[in-house]
Amino acid sequence: MVAVIGLNLASVPIKNMAASNFDSWMQAVTFLCVGLVAVFTRGMLQRLLILVGLILATLVYAVLTNGMGMGKPVDLSGIANAAWVGLPTFTTPVFTANAMLLIAPVAIILVAENLGHLKAVTAMTGRNLDAYMGRAFIGDGIATVVSGSAGGTGVTTYAENIGVMAATRIYSTAVFVVAALIALVLGFSPKFGALIQAIPLPVMGGVSIVVFGLIAIAGAKIWVDNKVDFSQNKNLIVAAITLIIGTGDFTLKFGDFALGGIGTATFGAIILYALLGRSKN
Repeated sequence: MVAVIGLNLASVPIKNMAASNFDSWMQAVTFLCVGLVAVFTRGMLQRLLILVGLILATLVYAVLTNGMGMGKPVDLSGIANAAWVGLPTFTTPVFTANAMLLIAPVAIILVAENLGHLKAVTAMTGRNLDAYMGRAFIGDGIATVVSGSAGGTGVTTYAENIGVMAATRIYSTAVFVVAALIALVLGFSPKFGALIQAIPLPVMGGVSIVVFGLIAIAGAKIWVDNKVDFSQNKNLIVAAITLIIGTGDFTLKFGDFALGGIGTATFGAIILYALLGRSKN
């Protein structure tokens, strides 16, 4: 399940964040920058490898585009024109039966993602977090209710953040509380939003490749740490099917509701293992 989350997201940066050959090369430059920072630096720089790698890649991109005209130049005009402080647009929820029946089952997908993310953190920290599973689901549910009350969509834990945890090896709860508070404050600054939007898309794509890859590797680490025996057909078949349907975004539709790759892989793995686990082979 953990590996599937990273593999399922892989197509996003590769297919949707590189519109040209130049953009693809810039993605390669970006994950090379992150890799160099991760391996050849120490201390705080290494802890901030994603941020430092992103900054270095953005500078390279700016030199090649703004300076040498090789691609779409970095546009900073939006930052100058944006206000320092602003409020988001809130929408009063409207209760429509058809929409509710379509959206409500999405909570099933959120549960699957949350479960997989918690397992990924377990693998990275070496600490069994199953006792906190209920808290994670309740927190996710409360966050979704709050989001919906202001016109937002269902929310879930972010795989990107888990990838950053794997890269920095910082798992402190206090750090994430502070990060959440900072994010809330910055969310009221259109100027900061414009700064994020000014980051070249290929650079963001290159960073995403690193982050999603780290999640996939965290899944593989679970197999290694738990000494999963792939000579047993039940383990081999469950892993093989789950990885492919998750990576290929295998989707099942129930009327207007669609269960995407992460959901089908999660529930598919549970059902398959329950069915095949009765065998001793």
